[in-house]
Amino acid sequence: MSTRVPVTITVNGKVRTAEVEPRLLLVHFLRENLGLTGTHVGCDTSQCGACTIMVDGQSAKSCTIFAVQADGCNLQTIEGLAPEGGLHAMQEGFWEEHGLQCGYCTPGMIMSGVDLLNENPNPSEAEIRKGIDGNFCRCTGYQHIVKAIQYAAKKG
Repeated sequence: MSTRVPVTITVNGKVRTAEVEPRLLLVHFLRENLGLTGTHVGCDTSQCGACTIMVDGQSAKSCTIFAVQADGCNLQTIEGLAPEGGLHAMQEGFWEEHGLQCGYCTPGMIMSGVDLLNENPNPSEAEIRKGIDGNFCRCTGYQHIVKAIQYAAKKG
């Protein structure tokens, strides 16, 4: 018999309550319980960054957090980044600058880019590369990702 724990988490501005197993990872809560599949599961070891979201305004890898640890937190996922039907400047940058190929890393990369620009609205190329160094992309070679973040920085 598994013990379930109540959690209340604000996700993309909406308060969500659920009873979860204490060992449920936040990434699985988002994907399976809430149907927010934009947050990807890449490695389950916190190496790739595909599961990056914002927790109380800071980027975090949701595969390293239990859902019960997020109780009372304010989360933002890729689905809540822009108003419905619109694009956030970072999303627009990835579109305009061809910052994706297969797209698997893209949600986490975008969330890390947003966090970077929240901390440093005008980063150098080296600062951008350092800011996304917790995210792996196996397709692009990163140059277009850097350009996408520079695009978003210029849009302000």
